[in-house]
Amino acid sequence: MKLLLDQGMPRAAVDALARLGFDAVHTGAIGMAKAPDQDVLARARQEGETVVTLDADFHALLALSNAASPSVIRVRIEGLRGEDWASVVSRVVARNRSGPA
Repeated sequence: MKLLLDQGMPRAAVDALARLGFDAVHTGAIGMAKAPDQDVLARARQEGETVVTLDADFHALLALSNAASPSVIRVRIEGLRGEDWASVVSRVVARNRSGPA
């Protein structure tokens, strides 16, 4: 799974996610540190990535534009370190793949 980590995410999460088998990139590593959310969504859509963010704006932008993609994972836990982020994201993805609880 390809992930695009938004600016609020720790960059260390990229390596931690890679160790778990994810193809992850951070917006700051690709020159998008200050890019508007619409541009981050466009990049993710073009590259087939899922956005991982703390920001609620992404879901609103998708809803208002009637866009079907990209997928967005919003984690509402602040202050986590890279390994902890990777663990949370991995659990969210696994749960989503297995269906509702």
